[in-house]
Amino acid sequence: MRLLSRAFYERDPAIVAHELLGKYLVRICKEGRMVVRIVETEAYYGRGDPASRAYKRKTKLNWPMWERGGLAFIYMVHGHWLFNTTADKKGRPGAVLIRSGEPVEGIELMTRGKRTGDLTSLTKGPGKLTSALRITSNLNGVDLTKPGELMIMGNKNDPPFKVVSAYRVGVRKDLMRKLRFYIGGNPFVSKKG
Repeated sequence: MRLLSRAFYERDPAIVAHELLGKYLVRICKEGRMVVRIVETEAYYGRGDPASRAYKRKTKLNWPMWERGGLAFIYMVHGHWLFNTTADKKGRPGAVLIRSGEPVEGIELMTRGKRTGDLTSLTKGPGKLTSALRITSNLNGVDLTKPGELMIMGNKNDPPFKVVSAYRVGVRKDLMRKLRFYIGGNPFVSKKG
């Protein structure tokens, strides 16, 4: 596996969201290394996207969306941390929410302290994903294109899969575009359709 380049992230958020499927989110902490395969994403833009954190203006919360692509953007919703990567070029706000992942490595670390015997529910949904991987706001702004405690990596030898697109989940006002992408038939996807 190898790190994704800055150029990978500095594109339209919908393209980045689509192409992040099948890539690997790697979390390294003092207890060890955890890896999930990304199986579900959502793309967000700035002005003109009513569901975006950057819809109105730049703030202390959403500042990473205005920076270069490939930075961690982490914020809290309903008591859960949500992990995004920034997308597009500096000054053009965009981000991709990582909604769900399939555990690949470090499963014993992910399950430590969790009350679930069902592996598929461990990282199914953005709040469960960050909880299992111990991702909090202390990683906000981390550069995902450099080796460190939070990275996204690709692997050329992965088998092909079917990509399904749908409307984003849980947004009051949405664009008339399908900006949610997931691997069809994968049991770790948070919501089908």
